[in-house]
Amino acid sequence: MNNPDATQQALRILRSGENFQWYVIPLLALAVYVYANEISNRNWKPVAAGLALYAVHWFFEILNALIQHFSGHALWTVPTGTAFLILVGVGVEISLMFSIAGLVMSKLLPADPKLKILRVNNRLLFVIANAAFFAVIEIFLVMTPAFVWVYPWWGALPVFALVYIPFFLAAFYCHDWKPRKQAAFIGAVFGVDVVMLVLFAGVLKWI
Repeated sequence: MNNPDATQQALRILRSGENFQWYVIPLLALAVYVYANEISNRNWKPVAAGLALYAVHWFFEILNALIQHFSGHALWTVPTGTAFLILVGVGVEISLMFSIAGLVMSKLLPADPKLKILRVNNRLLFVIANAAFFAVIEIFLVMTPAFVWVYPWWGALPVFALVYIPFFLAAFYCHDWKPRKQAAFIGAVFGVDVVMLVLFAGVLKWI
């Protein structure tokens, strides 16, 4: 698929219900279950990690959609293969995955946030390792017609450094913060997300 054509194909299915599939419902139920299970056990740190990553994920997706509006093409786009395209670069399946990614991956963190592995703080090492893992997965995704890096200079290294590093920095460091700081960060980022969505998607119709 020609990369510019992918943008137009994505815009044609943007927030259209024509491609809806029922598998979205069990995926949503799974995401809800993951959080409900942690909350019922009062495991607030993984919950904070999950929400922090998800909030940052939405911020980046909105920025990507704004890039599409102002330049004509987003950095990444989803032209096909999704049951519901929420924004030009994110389908409902990807979004649901990211809704629990920070929570799930935080379960692998060592209990001691100051522990060093190979002389590197374990939180920073896990940020780098997880960012690399997700960037590699994205390499395989762009081999399919369902996910496209539109610009030739946008690839695994920029995705690793500029997208997934911030995602997991937010998740793993928020995991260790005091509850008040966790709530302030998550609330602030989600608040910005909501304002941007209302303004740019609802009022201005830019994204």
